[in-house]
Amino acid sequence: VQLQASGGGLVQAGGSLRLSCAASGHSFSYHTTGWFRQAPGKEREFVAAIRSPSTAYYDESVKGRFTISRDNAQNTMYLQMNSLRPEDTAVYYCAIARALASIRAVRTPGNYNYWGQGTLVTVSS
Repeated sequence: VQLQASGGGLVQAGGSLRLSCAASGHSFSYHTTGWFRQAPGKEREFVAAIRSPSTAYYDESVKGRFTISRDNAQNTMYLQMNSLRPEDTAVYYCAIARALASIRAVRTPGNYNYWGQGTLVTVSS
C-alpha cells in the first residue's frame, strides 16, 4: 500500500492550497481516511478525516476553513485549505485506517495503518 501526498508549497496568509493523496494497492471504500499535520517540535495532530461513507470530521482549528473530500473510484483524497494562517505551517500527512467507530478513534494517529510521506505547507505572514 502506498499513499502519495502532494500539493504543498509556500503561500501567503489568507491564501489557499489544495492537497491531494493518491492511494495505490488499497481502496478507500469502507475505510477511514484522514489528514494530520506536524509542525517543527510538535506532535502530529489531527486535521480532518472522512469516515465511510461520507461523514467528515474537522479539528476546531480548521473548521470552516478546510474541506476534506475523497473520490473512492479514484482512491484519491483531497484537502482544500482556505484562509491559511501562519500557524497552519506544517508537514501534512495523509493516512488510512480500517473503519473507525468513534470521533476519538478518528482523531488518534495510532489507529491509522498506512501513511503517506508528507507534504510541506508553509504559510508566510
